[in-house]
Amino acid sequence: MAESRAASTVRRLRNIGIISHIDAGKTTVTERILYYTGLTHKLGEVHDGEAVMDWMPQERERGITITAAATTCVWKQHHINIIDTPGHVDFTIEVERSLRVLDGAVTIFAAVEGVQPQSESVWRQADRYHVPRLAFINKMDRLGADYQRVLQEMQDKLGARPLLLQLPLGTEEHFRGIIDLIAMQSVVWHAEDLGMVPEIGAIPEAMQEAAQTQREALLEAVAEYDDAVLEQYLAGAPLDPEQVRAAVRQATLAGALIPVLLGSGLRNKGIQPLLDAVLWYLPSPADVPAIVGVDPRTDAAVERHSSPQEPLAALAFKIALDQGRRLTYVRLYSGSLEPGTPVYNSRTGSQERVARLLRMYANKRERIERASAGDIVAVTGLKDLVTGDTLCDVDHPIRLETITSPEPVLTLAVEPPTMAAQEKLQFALEKLVAEDPTLQVVYDEERGQTMLSGMGELHLEVLVRRLADEFNVQVRVGKPQVIYRETIQGEAEVTETFAREIAGKPQYASVQLAVRPAAKGTGLTFANLLPEAVALPPEMVEAVHQGVLDTSSSGVVQGYPVVDVRVELRGATLRQDESTPLAFQIAAGQAFRRALEHARPVLLEPVMHVEVLVPEEWTGSVIGGLQSRHGVIERIEARGHLQAIRVLVPLAATFGYTTDLRSASQGRGTFTMHFAHYAPAK
Repeated sequence: MAESRAASTVRRLRNIGIISHIDAGKTTVTERILYYTGLTHKLGEVHDGEAVMDWMPQERERGITITAAATTCVWKQHHINIIDTPGHVDFTIEVERSLRVLDGAVTIFAAVEGVQPQSESVWRQADRYHVPRLAFINKMDRLGADYQRVLQEMQDKLGARPLLLQLPLGTEEHFRGIIDLIAMQSVVWHAEDLGMVPEIGAIPEAMQEAAQTQREALLEAVAEYDDAVLEQYLAGAPLDPEQVRAAVRQATLAGALIPVLLGSGLRNKGIQPLLDAVLWYLPSPADVPAIVGVDPRTDAAVERHSSPQEPLAALAFKIALDQGRRLTYVRLYSGSLEPGTPVYNSRTGSQERVARLLRMYANKRERIERASAGDIVAVTGLKDLVTGDTLCDVDHPIRLETITSPEPVLTLAVEPPTMAAQEKLQFALEKLVAEDPTLQVVYDEERGQTMLSGMGELHLEVLVRRLADEFNVQVRVGKPQVIYRETIQGEAEVTETFAREIAGKPQYASVQLAVRPAAKGTGLTFANLLPEAVALPPEMVEAVHQGVLDTSSSGVVQGYPVVDVRVELRGATLRQDESTPLAFQIAAGQAFRRALEHARPVLLEPVMHVEVLVPEEWTGSVIGGLQSRHGVIERIEARGHLQAIRVLVPLAATFGYTTDLRSASQGRGTFTMHFAHYAPAK
């Protein structure tokens, strides 16, 4: 009985993320969800700085989401855990780690701008984690709104197969509601009650034919995924809405179709059907395949199903500082958790005790006494955890796949005003690094400066501001500098011998290494290709690998990290009583460095995908400005009354572009950018 009750609870749970390009309306839609589910009693507006989900002072000032805020709401006896994620590329790690623990996502597209660069980026992230999605085309009330163009872009740019579930009633400023193509009825919202009670009615006569045609297309698409629906459809038998919804759900969970809904968050239209769609079409934790990890003792694969009866398996996906207290956000995949429970960290091999469990409502919280499989909660009392750690039962250990962070592309020097403030700065940065895996901090002893490395100008700007606001640490800030990489364009093979006395003892090692270019994004790979006749002990091979890794942090062109190189160990000579791991490590480092010098080394710079939206009359001057910054135009397309210019630009050339664009377009142009790839520096 307890088992069936627990299963029923899990089936009435949804863990969803709201993801999109910046300014598509994610936070506004989330605020409406909180309002209609009764969690707030006043509509918070992003442009007024009152959004509940944007709770950091900087989020309210800038009108953007910086961190992924988590909240829980209830709709029709279902619990929905919602994570509202940032759309700005500088905070992409927030999207990455949220998608890692979610079961489903709502992707929001703006009806005018359509599929934008960061939309593509977050879509690919969701693809990587096989997250089933709904699409919500927002801002249907705006001039130039064109949902059909957005559907086409979803196919062309994302390779998705959109399934339109609604038609709009009215266009642009006359948009007043939708036609539900499954229930075949109209739904209209009124401004007087802030859209609280939708008016359900018959489909207007003028829309009957269009609605019938679109419904046929919908049934034809879902019939491919449900044999019963296919039979009835071919026989011309009527299909009731529940049957159609079940077929849509099946296709959505399989990742074959993307249900598409229409609305306007700002005008309070389309939110209730979106909530219904979350329940109908997105998975509960019970619908998601068992999570697979490894047993840290044996490295054997281990499965955990979404059941409170199974041993605990939970992933720490975010660490946040709240009023000076460390909060760890965890997703429970199996088992349960209670305050006072000892939990085992499979990375460190240590046990810690949970102090409190909290259910989060953006910046508010509620203490709870138990969390079970499927839940997303915040935990206090865990001090040694980092993002990506697995919490489990000490008798049934498991290590889940960790969360990988992208490498920083920009660095910035910061200095406290006095030496006395240095310790305070160090303490504050330690706290911020624990919270943000994409932030890297290095102290440059030569210059006496602390170097902050991050994902972009905005990322570093926000961090510097947080030092002042949250830790009362004022710093002097240098100019941002691009983080370059180095690679090779040719092949080389060298032999290096190390023979020297260290501390009165002879040390000897001879190493033959070959280097060649590797595929983009593979980093540094090492392969042991020693002939069978060469018996090199494993600890010596490991020392060679370590010597290569140590040397790779500083290349031969300008001392930047080396990437996308395959290193092969092809030969080695050792002498009895003289060869040591240290000798092999030094010889390997020297061999690797010489091999790089002979393999046509090259400096790589980060290149950004930039999209500029500008009125047509300013297109020429904007393109000229981009080309003067070494921009390579990819394409230009019409977006309503604007032109969208897609271009590849070196990151170093984007500094100060906001000011240039403003003057080139008389303040009417906007741009967004995200990391594309590393390319040889010009």
